[in-house]
Amino acid sequence: MTLLEGLVLIVAGAAAGFINALAGGGSAITIPILTEMVGINTANGTNRIAILLANLTAIAGYQKGEAVPWRRVSVLIIPTVIGAAAGAWLSTVTPPDVLRMVFAGVLLLVAASVLLRPARWLEEREAVLHEPWRSIVFFVIGFYGGFVQAGVGFLLLTGLVLGAGMNLVNGNASKVVLVAAYSPIAILLFARASQVDLAVGAVLAVGQMSGAWAGSRLAVLKGAAWIRWVLVAAALVAAARLAFG
Repeated sequence: MTLLEGLVLIVAGAAAGFINALAGGGSAITIPILTEMVGINTANGTNRIAILLANLTAIAGYQKGEAVPWRRVSVLIIPTVIGAAAGAWLSTVTPPDVLRMVFAGVLLLVAASVLLRPARWLEEREAVLHEPWRSIVFFVIGFYGGFVQAGVGFLLLTGLVLGAGMNLVNGNASKVVLVAAYSPIAILLFARASQVDLAVGAVLAVGQMSGAWAGSRLAVLKGAAWIRWVLVAAALVAAARLAFG
């Protein structure tokens, strides 16, 4: 890894960490860069190091603003982690490209929902997902996050806001808790398959942690209405990259 590559990783990581703390799709920035450096399979595993540290940093930022709904998110951790473990294992033996076009369509639907039904994203309401559907939905989302990671934030926000009834601030805070919960298991599975570059991941994490802290603090200070536009823009850009990149 050259000095220039390290600087690129830090800058890209900061942008990805900021976007991930507010919406999702940050891995659409980092994965192409990592792929050029270490190959696609190792890129998927290496990215998880920065993801873990950035989400732990984001949790601290949201917690500082008392925005983490621990009681509501704690019941979602187990199904999400189990799903992520299964997805990460499958990813170590399967190319992740099979989900690109499908996920691009999902992102467009998310962006449309935010634009056409903004109130559903800005205000807390009664949860519409109940057991066993709640566990099934978050198992599936966790599976996707373990398998690919890129864009899982959008799926988690959809489940947390539209399914669990949270607003965008609490939803984002819960999202980073869930990603931080399953990331260690994903890292271990990728490392077992020799698909993690610790040095590259550590440098990327420096940038992602700084971006995640800034994003989480802005989310608490500016509220849900502002995040809505970040979510729409990030979803559209990530969908375009997945469909045409």
